Amino acid sequence: MSTFKTPQEEFWAGDFGDQYINRNQGANLLASNLNFFTKALAQVQKMDSCIEFGANIGMNLKALGLIFPNAKFQGVEINPTAAEELGDLIGKENVFNQSIFDFAPKGKVNLSLIKGVLIHINPDMLPTVYEKLYEATNRYILIAEYYNPSPVAISYRGHADRLFKRDFAGELMDKYNDLRLVDYGFGYRRDNKFPVDDITWFLLEKGI
Repeated sequence: MSTFKTPQEEFWAGDFGDQYINRNQGANLLASNLNFFTKALAQVQKMDSCIEFGANIGMNLKALGLIFPNAKFQGVEINPTAAEELGDLIGKENVFNQSIFDFAPKGKVNLSLIKGVLIHINPDMLPTVYEKLYEATNRYILIAEYYNPSPVAISYRGHADRLFKRDFAGELMDKYNDLRLVDYGFGYRRDNKFPVDDITWFLLEKGI
């Protein structure tokens, strides 16, 4: 019997999540990620530790490791196949192979990262994920997701109720009034040199 709280969790923990691994890796993606994070984190004053929620095999963390070579990384990943490969990158002791909903932050890092994951979370569970993002960091949160000013659900590779767009960063700032917007920008799939998904990113900072 499944212990997951939502059908979206089971979707990503299983075969579809395995297929995602093969579509999202390689040198071109790493180059695009390097360009992306160099821009998105340009205003960060210090980054010596980071946790990524929905880290998959670590393509984002691999890029961050090149930008911040002395930083320590952790990852929360629901898919067992991806989590095993992630452990080879950042150390198995730094990988939490579980649902984000069940993850309990131990200590705080400089940066909480979530990229292309909130869009796949059951909307009823977003407050739980917002809390995890907020509680895990002592300073920065980086959100990179599909943006829409109002909540909307769209089909995802032929599957219903698997992709949702909304103002995730705005909702997070409404929930925690000590968060301020530091920077934001847009990644474009037709970028001539470093194409990425059409995501909007928001760098938030806790009041210090």
